[in-house]
Amino acid sequence: MARVEPVVGEPAAVADLDGERAVLVADVHAGIEVGLRYERGVELDSRTGERRERLCDLIAETDADRLVVLGDLAHRIGAPDGDEREELETLVRAVTDRVPMTLVEGNHDAGVAEAFADDLDVIGPEGGLIGDSPGAVGVCHGHTWPDPGLLDADVVCTGHEHPQVRLEDAVGGSRVERAWLRGELDAAAFTESGDESDRAADAPELVVFPAFNERSGGTWVNVEGQSFLAPYLPAALPAADAYLLDGTRLGDYRRV
Repeated sequence: MARVEPVVGEPAAVADLDGERAVLVADVHAGIEVGLRYERGVELDSRTGERRERLCDLIAETDADRLVVLGDLAHRIGAPDGDEREELETLVRAVTDRVPMTLVEGNHDAGVAEAFADDLDVIGPEGGLIGDSPGAVGVCHGHTWPDPGLLDADVVCTGHEHPQVRLEDAVGGSRVERAWLRGELDAAAFTESGDESDRAADAPELVVFPAFNERSGGTWVNVEGQSFLAPYLPAALPAADAYLLDGTRLGDYRRV
């Protein structure tokens, strides 16, 4: 059975697939500082170098054979150009000088697959399987309904949601932290048809990844009234635990 294990302290996980070790991340949003400048007029010091180094360090520390990005490698919605394209070129080159890189297309990746067709392995927005069955891992971004074939996986990994939890202390102080969501997947709620025939004999685990980019915001999953972004959430996770990046298990995310 495939296992997807978070890297303690990082918004990343490792999966061992038929002798190949993959490190998985979601929502890198390279170029976010450039995007905030032209979208909102917000000027922030760039952390692009730090994020690139973190990715490369993760590859080395986990002894990974491949990097898999679960969508939104880029921040800008549209074909990358200018400073953002330059940032992406530097990032892709830094990674692929070390290991092959797979991109699952997200809603922010329009034009990225085409622009870097010679450098990346690409899985379409509907997602796909990595590794051979049994033991395959399903991957998708989460902005659209996934391929029902992902239900053949042991574990399905998705991004897009940027899950976060809002934590309060006894004196009214609060902080927001990125979090993982993990639970048994409701197969019928995961597919657009909702057909019971799509239900797998053994339901896969669904893992919702925190955003790799710390500046990309997210869904406060434990705050009432927050709307989920993925079309299959929260219905496809009728019960799920939240975990902080340091591995702390918070229990049912709805009761945190």
